Amino acid sequence: MAQKGLGSGFNSSPAADGKWIALRDAGAVAFLCYLAGAAGDTYTLQEAKDSGGTGAQNLACITEYHTNTGDGSDAWTRRTQAAAATVVTAATATQNAMVVEVLGTQLSDTYKYVKLTSTGAGTVNALTHDLATQRAAANLPAMGA
Repeated sequence: MAQKGLGSGFNSSPAADGKWIALRDAGAVAFLCYLAGAAGDTYTLQEAKDSGGTGAQNLACITEYHTNTGDGSDAWTRRTQAAAATVVTAATATQNAMVVEVLGTQLSDTYKYVKLTSTGAGTVNALTHDLATQRAAANLPAMGA
């Protein structure tokens, strides 16, 4: 039986570009990124100990990400790279949209927050999933607190 996803399956922060996202209540975060116009972009992943950015450092764990046009007209293309803290999308329409996932287990010891920052004008939506506690959407904790 289907159920609503917000609160039971995921939490979302649609304006997450450069914002610290807590992973203490979730097993992972998927960053959904978009930049129209086949412009290409560079996204940088960092980790921190708290929402204030204590101990902020690059998190070089990205080995896989997916791209497509972002308009629903094509399937996702899996892309791989050597472990890095950045994803660089090419200046082609088939890489307007990009998704990269970070597991909580990939963070350094005592680190609980991550952020993905666009160096261009790309939008970043953070979608935490594998929630530790499922609850009504109105009772979800703030993702950056």
